[in-house]
Amino acid sequence: MNPYRLGILLATSAVISVCTQVSYAAGGCSASSLKGAYSFSAHGELLGILDTTVSPPALHPLSTPIVLDGVALQNFDGAGSFTRTDFLNTNGSPRNGQTTFNPDQHGTYTVNADCTGTMHIMYDSGAILDLQMVLADGAQTIKAIISAEHVPSFPPTSDRQCGSDGCFIGVQVSLDGKKTRDRDRDH
Repeated sequence: MNPYRLGILLATSAVISVCTQVSYAAGGCSASSLKGAYSFSAHGELLGILDTTVSPPALHPLSTPIVLDGVALQNFDGAGSFTRTDFLNTNGSPRNGQTTFNPDQHGTYTVNADCTGTMHIMYDSGAILDLQMVLADGAQTIKAIISAEHVPSFPPTSDRQCGSDGCFIGVQVSLDGKKTRDRDRDH
C-alpha cells in the first residue's frame, strides 16, 4: 500500500475512534445499549447487618466477614428488564447448599446518557439487590457494585439480628460483566 493511502487510512481510523468515544461520552447510552446475554463474575465480602433507622446507616459487623464469589448469566431485553441465573460460593462452599445454578431471578435496570446506571435484582427467595453500574467499551463491558442488599435472613452479629421481615446487610461486592456471543447471530 502506498504511504499516502496508508496515512489517509490511519487518519480516518483515528477520527472514527474519537467520534465513537465522544458519542458515548456525550450521551450515547440508554436502556437499549444493553440487549442480549452478559456473563458476570462477582467478588467481595458480606460485612454485617445495617441499622437503617439511623442516618447514615450503622454497620453491626460480623466477627469475620463472609467471602463471596459468584458467576452469573444475565439476559437484558434492551428495554429495562432482565432475567438472570447465578451460582454463588460463600467462604469456599456453595451458598445455602446450592448445587446448581439458581435461575429464579429477574429485575429491572436503568441506563443514563452518560453510561452510568442502576440494576435492581430480585430473587424468588426474597433477597433484593441494588447495584450502581458503568457501561464501557461500547456497552460490551459492565462494571458494578452492590449499593444495597436486603435479605430474608442473615447470621446474627454480636449485637444485632435480622427481624421477621429480613434486614439490610453491609456488603463490599463488585461485579464485572462482559457481553457474550449471541448464539443466534454468530452461528
